[in-house]
Amino acid sequence: MIADCGLESVITKPIEELSKGYRQRTGLAQAIIHEPEILILDEPTTGLDPNQIVEIRNLIKKLGERKTVIFSTHILSEVQATCDRVIIINKGKIVGEGTPGELASRLGAQDMIYVKIKGPRDVIYEALRALEQIEEILDKDAESEEIFGFAIRPKVGLDIREHIADVVRQNNWSILELNRQTASMEDVFRELTK
Repeated sequence: MIADCGLESVITKPIEELSKGYRQRTGLAQAIIHEPEILILDEPTTGLDPNQIVEIRNLIKKLGERKTVIFSTHILSEVQATCDRVIIINKGKIVGEGTPGELASRLGAQDMIYVKIKGPRDVIYEALRALEQIEEILDKDAESEEIFGFAIRPKVGLDIREHIADVVRQNNWSILELNRQTASMEDVFRELTK
């Protein structure tokens, strides 16, 4: 347990002298020393610095490979980064259950593509609109008279970044930015608990 929880360097120190991160690790070591089949954790990353959060998250994932780990948290980015399955409870009732991706797709939440292109705005818009893989295009802030941003919602399940790049390349425009933003657990939680 000492090695699994990364406690080698502090094993001789009293708990009250340990940092919050090492106290959390010590608590985890105490909880898993008897090899329980199910481990229940409450807010395991609260109060930790970013490096400690990553270490605890990795430890939880490692533990999850050999036992069931259930943890309660309101830090939904931790859920997205750590959990294979999610149960969302609102007012004592289960309102959502599944993988983070399943929950997002059931609600119609999907990836958005943000692109910034240098070229003639109306021509760019029409060329993108002609792509059959695109569900919706929204104007974002124009950076100048020749640099325009668009938020693009692809049809469900499609990755359209290559198609966008092809259109830009064929028209000799320039892509200044292209990224995909996935639906977050915060979005899913808000939708399920309205």
